Amino acid sequence: MQGKPVIVVGHTALDRVYRIDAFPTRPTKVSARDHREEGGGSAANAAAAIAVLGGRAALWSRVGDDDTGTKALRALERSGVDIDGVKRCAGARTPTAAVIVDAKGERLVVSEDDHVMPMDAGWLPLAGIASAGAVLSDLSWLEGTRAAFAAARAEGVPTLIDVDLGGSILFERVADLTDYAIFSAPAFETFVVGADDEARFDALIARGARHAGVTRGARGYAWKTRDGSLGMQPAFKVPVVDTTGAGDAFHGIFALGVASGLADAACALAASAAAALKCRRLGARAGLPTAMELDAFLLEQAGEGLPRGLLADERLAS
Repeated sequence: MQGKPVIVVGHTALDRVYRIDAFPTRPTKVSARDHREEGGGSAANAAAAIAVLGGRAALWSRVGDDDTGTKALRALERSGVDIDGVKRCAGARTPTAAVIVDAKGERLVVSEDDHVMPMDAGWLPLAGIASAGAVLSDLSWLEGTRAAFAAARAEGVPTLIDVDLGGSILFERVADLTDYAIFSAPAFETFVVGADDEARFDALIARGARHAGVTRGARGYAWKTRDGSLGMQPAFKVPVVDTTGAGDAFHGIFALGVASGLADAACALAASAAAALKCRRLGARAGLPTAMELDAFLLEQAGEGLPRGLLADERLAS
């Protein structure tokens, strides 16, 4: 598949992932059972998920002019992501993360960002928004997000936000330009006012969202739309090796579904399946599914009562 591209704005990094048996109860030395170095960053991972599935993904981001940035960009190119919109900033350091994963798939992430990375977004190729199917942001770069979303709103291109705890306060700055406001459970419950999920959804819709949702990991994805419809997509049960990047895969494939014109329920179904499949392998990208793998998985799960009308959609499966 190809279709209209999804433009993803935000964070690019390089991850160093270590698998251990268990987290120690006190500071000590621990031997890694497995290790890999791969591209990371929420926006970059989401773009990679789209490209591996066969969609068109263009990343708008910033990295340093160091060896780490070179590695991060090469990883994106191998996944098929368009990196023409990634700026190499002179004198800046590309973000890195150490990801420690135990035998249960639980993880500890220690990230390092260069706080002097230039924030200016005046160089972004905003003219490309007109031909995009959707614009997704992880809210790590407010200036870039605001510029891209404003251009998208002017062109009638749908916008999606991946809101985690770190970006919750920044959401206030782009809420008026956001069509799909998708929160992690901690961010949703901490920063969105409401007595329950539906009240929080209503608060986001009142801010301008046409779709408000919350990801709850193993508890699935719940949402409400501006027309009052409520939805719930259960999580798929898979043997978990590593949950790193599962949320990024979810947001990337959800955005691809929006760009492809799928209904919200179909977007949530495909995104949830992609997130589950990603968890099969160590690292944020090694387990990302192709369209054939995603299609086969959904067909396999149909026996458990999934609505067949949402399976194997020709706009997502190749």
